[in-house]
Amino acid sequence: MTASSLSLPLPLEDPAALHAGDSVLLSGTVYTARDAAHARFAAAIDAGEDLPFDVDGATIYFVGPTPARPGHVIGSAGPTTASRCDAYSPMLVERGLRAMIGKGRRDRTVKESMRSHGCVYFGAIEGTAALLSRCITSSKIVAYPDLGAEAVRRLTIADFPALVVNDLHGGDLYDDGPARYRRHA
Repeated sequence: MTASSLSLPLPLEDPAALHAGDSVLLSGTVYTARDAAHARFAAAIDAGEDLPFDVDGATIYFVGPTPARPGHVIGSAGPTTASRCDAYSPMLVERGLRAMIGKGRRDRTVKESMRSHGCVYFGAIEGTAALLSRCITSSKIVAYPDLGAEAVRRLTIADFPALVVNDLHGGDLYDDGPARYRRHA
């Protein structure tokens, strides 16, 4: 299977062309955020304050990277379980978030919000944190440095491998993948 190359941020029309199970190589800008940062995003939204980056068109990678070794841009940077941010994701998707990268299933509310607002969820392969970090060419903390590994970072990635897990058509790789396997077994 050949992976499609996608540039980030994704143009509005790109998520509609993707389907659950598609293999992609992502290149461009992503922002890191885990549950602690998402809680601060929610507080900022509730207070009518600006978020630390423009969410419209952006991609969030659920990751808390380890410290960089000398001579490296970043430490290990494997995906975090995305469901930890399910309570917060719809408010960001409604503000134009175009894509999310993580591991694991998303809840029904998140998937409905994604379909309604044009957002796709990519899965990064867990257990490959050191290899994925090689796809990160720059890293800069842009918000909440007091959160340590959970600070919000702007990353530049190149040929970052991922799979489309949830698409705009209702496809869910966690449901569809095993069903396809059973049909061919």
